[in-house]
Amino acid sequence: MTDTGSTAPDFRLPNREGESRTLSQYRGAPAVLVFFPFAFSPICTDELCHLQDHTDTFEEFGARVLCISTDSHYALDAFARQESYDFEMLSDHWPHGEVARAYGVFDEQEGCARRHTVTVDASGIVRDVSSADMTEAREWDRLRGVLENLPRP
Repeated sequence: MTDTGSTAPDFRLPNREGESRTLSQYRGAPAVLVFFPFAFSPICTDELCHLQDHTDTFEEFGARVLCISTDSHYALDAFARQESYDFEMLSDHWPHGEVARAYGVFDEQEGCARRHTVTVDASGIVRDVSSADMTEAREWDRLRGVLENLPRP
C-alpha cells in the first residue's frame, strides 16, 4: 500500500467519457482518490451517493474527487448517469487494475480495487490512506479532518 509522506504514483486513465486524465494534471489542489470495487453494487452506490451529497466539503477545501474502479469507462458512464454523479470517474480497466496495483489496493482474488481512500495534497504527496472491508462502507467522518489539516500551497 502507498505510504503517507510518499509521492503519489502518477497515472493516466480514461474518464467515463473516454478522455485521458492524469493525477499530475490536478497538481496545485488536493485530490481524494476513492478506489471502489464495482459500479452498481449496493455498497459502492451508497458510498458514491454520500460523496455526491457532500460535494460542498470538497469545494470548501478546493479538493478534487477522483473515483477509480476496474470497471470499463462505459460502465462508469452508465453508473454516473444513473446516479447523477458530478465528480470524476476513472476506469482502471486496462491494463486491468494497474493503478490499483501501483497504490497497493488491488484485490487479486476478486479482480478489483479494494475500498480505499487516498488523500493527496496539492504537491502530490500522500497525506492519508484509509480503508474499509470489501463488505462494509467506509467511514467518511475522518476525511474532513484530513482535508482541514492539509498543508496549504
